Amino acid sequence: MKQYETMYIIKSTLDEAQKAKLVEELHGIILSHNGTVDKVEDWGLKDFAYEIDNMKKGYYVVVTYSTEVEGLNEFKRLIGLNPNVVRSMTISQEEREGK
Repeated sequence: MKQYETMYIIKSTLDEAQKAKLVEELHGIILSHNGTVDKVEDWGLKDFAYEIDNMKKGYYVVVTYSTEVEGLNEFKRLIGLNPNVVRSMTISQEEREGK
């Protein structure tokens, strides 16, 4: 298994309970593919540098996890389809460390 890091932005219109449920569902995708969620950082509500789909703010979440390629692909696919996720970006830990 490789380790990855994904930062994603959740719509600011969701309340705290909806946001927590969405984060749990998204991380459940990794767990359902025999992966592990190693670290979750909630960066909170931040202003965007520019408007995205008429939105000026969003909740930033960074998750570090380990999974096989199939789990990674499914996570990226479903996070991209979710209407409550504004943007996401995934890198491998190898890329992050410059290897």
